[in-house]
Amino acid sequence: MRRRGFGSAVAPALGVVLIATGCGSQTVQMSPPETDGTTTEVCSAFVDELPETLMDAERAEIRPESEIMAAWGDPPISLRCGVPRPDSLQPDSLLEEVNGVAWLPRPEDEPTMFTAVGHEAYIELQVPSGHGAPAPALTTMSDLISEHVPALPEGSL
Repeated sequence: MRRRGFGSAVAPALGVVLIATGCGSQTVQMSPPETDGTTTEVCSAFVDELPETLMDAERAEIRPESEIMAAWGDPPISLRCGVPRPDSLQPDSLLEEVNGVAWLPRPEDEPTMFTAVGHEAYIELQVPSGHGAPAPALTTMSDLISEHVPALPEGSL
């Protein structure tokens, strides 16, 4: 696996829908991943520890309600815990390492989607380019992943 320090390139976001609900509140429509009981338990404990504010964006309501997903701001920064192993994750994949957590950036040239690998649950973080460089979000999430999501044995992705 190839690793590099985090870069600042970002690109347009994909896959999350923001629904305005009036009075300044918002609801983000997301697709929950299918997880097994152990992964759900790990992810639920992790999501419980997520901040109310990320990159100056306030936590948003999500639909359907889920203990393994979260979102912030408009356009929404979204997080899904317990996603399937990315098909593009290969032994020679270029990974971004942030505070000891390896992230698979997609697309590789100007990423907005990042998947944390090497832990008991794959965690997908999408940071739309409108929020600027994703480094602050990756740093926050990396610290929380290190603390709350057990690592796989060395060399495992």
